[in-house]
Amino acid sequence: MHPLKTYIVEDNLLIRDSLIATLDELVSIEVVGVAQDEATAVQWLTRTGHDAELVIVDLFLKAGSGLGVLRAAHAARASQGSHGAQARRKLVVLSNYATPDVRRRCLFMGADRVFDKSNDIDELIQYCGRLSAGGTGDSVPAALS
Repeated sequence: MHPLKTYIVEDNLLIRDSLIATLDELVSIEVVGVAQDEATAVQWLTRTGHDAELVIVDLFLKAGSGLGVLRAAHAARASQGSHGAQARRKLVVLSNYATPDVRRRCLFMGADRVFDKSNDIDELIQYCGRLSAGGTGDSVPAALS
């Protein structure tokens, strides 16, 4: 496994530090950047040369919204086609508000997965582990689906 280059968009310092510590211990991540607000995240994610393999986004931020981050990151990823680091980047949402409607909206806006902070941390860890091992993050190998 290689350290999973991860960018985290979370405004709560305690949650962000706990998430980083947990993922680093159980998965082996390399945090390549963090943001507390939409503008900072969008600026970082849309700049070329930033090679995060995984972006974890909270929906409610200090300023702006995780939905704006998703929109910009998805547009940057789509503009790369199937080439470049941004094209391979996985976008996941980690929120306390992962209702069925919010999940659908996030997936529609380009999220690869949506995890609930209260109930889905184990699933997020497993997902990150599969990415770190070189997989797509899906629990079923792509060749079998």
